[in-house]
Amino acid sequence: MNFYSLHKNAPVVSFKDAVINGIAPDKGLYFPESIPPLPSSFFDGMEDMSNTDIAFTAIRPFVTEDVPDTVLRPILENVLDFDFPVVPIEQQIGTLELFHGPTMAFKDVGARFMAQCLGYFSRDTKNEVTVLVATSGDTGGAVANGFLGVDGVRVVILYPEGKVSDIQERQLTTLGQNITALRVKGTFDDCQRMVKTAFLDEELTENKQLTSANSINVARWLPQMFYFLLAYKQCKKEGKDLVFSVPSGNFGNICAGLVAQRMGLPVKHFVAATNINDTVPKFMQTQLYDPKPSTATISNAMDVGDPSNFIRIRHLYNDDFPELESQLSSYAFTDAETKEAMLNIYATTGYVADPHGAVGYLGLKKYLAAYPKAYGIFLETAHPVKFLDVVEDTIGKKVALPPQIEKVMNKEKRYLTIENYTELKEYLLQS
Repeated sequence: MNFYSLHKNAPVVSFKDAVINGIAPDKGLYFPESIPPLPSSFFDGMEDMSNTDIAFTAIRPFVTEDVPDTVLRPILENVLDFDFPVVPIEQQIGTLELFHGPTMAFKDVGARFMAQCLGYFSRDTKNEVTVLVATSGDTGGAVANGFLGVDGVRVVILYPEGKVSDIQERQLTTLGQNITALRVKGTFDDCQRMVKTAFLDEELTENKQLTSANSINVARWLPQMFYFLLAYKQCKKEGKDLVFSVPSGNFGNICAGLVAQRMGLPVKHFVAATNINDTVPKFMQTQLYDPKPSTATISNAMDVGDPSNFIRIRHLYNDDFPELESQLSSYAFTDAETKEAMLNIYATTGYVADPHGAVGYLGLKKYLAAYPKAYGIFLETAHPVKFLDVVEDTIGKKVALPPQIEKVMNKEKRYLTIENYTELKEYLLQS
């Protein structure tokens, strides 16, 4: 399988080159030349397959020329070595918990998959690859953990000062080794803009082999389809139309779900639930894409004003808005609404949701109000402990620290502070 730039002014490349390049030379995101359908027998017999077998069958067509089966299967066994349970919340609603990995966020899967692929691709080269990544919260920790100690790979993480939680900051600033954290005086959009600028800087790219570990990278983006397949495996028995509500920031996760649907996954509809950073909800109302600076919220991983992956979603539907609208709805919610949902979920069910999951729950409830016969799953993308102050203040209950979090709480944060792209470029060239 080859990959082409969505700007269509760059050479077609292999999966390996798409992963190493991160973004195409013409600034476009890479997209697979085809999305091969999976046979109906795959979905019919999914209950009898292991999670590794399901993931192997789904991802293999995209990577097989560059990652042999004998390498791919062990990678997936390592990547999927924790649970992805669907937990019943209400009669027609469950939540898919994606926080049982090492950094307790859904991005563990994509980050680990990409890290192992890049490590495999770099095995015979002496040229160090620099992974440059912007984070609004959980991406940084997941990437740092996934790439920690990978030979031939150096990781530089940009995160916005004062706009990630204390635990999130600790997860990306306390590891050391081949991981460097840069605290940016600005927003996530500023961090993301710096990363994109770096890839287009000829002086920099002539001296450094850069790639990205944000969801713009195909190796970070595509493995997220596994979540939806594993949820379907657990929920087939419901015998109802299946709807996913995905808390959405950069829109890579929900885009991967839509790819899984295109491959044959029986899903009736997707809901992209956002906080007040409502660029996509407004597009779905007006058909006008009008990005704007991001606004800080309690669901900070979704504080994205110009979501990179939405162009992939539009491309998937050939910019045919009626077709897109038939498969995707998008709603925005305020912090007050999010807190009210967190409290209501806890008071009525005893379940502790994080702010992102609560936004997903709100989006699902809004959709099910019009389509009450469907079975809905909202994604819990991070453990509530990662947003400890907000969660405890909202539900009035202490949340115990899991072992994955406890181990970073007493470690010293180490980071450099930068204000602009010039300082980032200077650091990359000198280090």
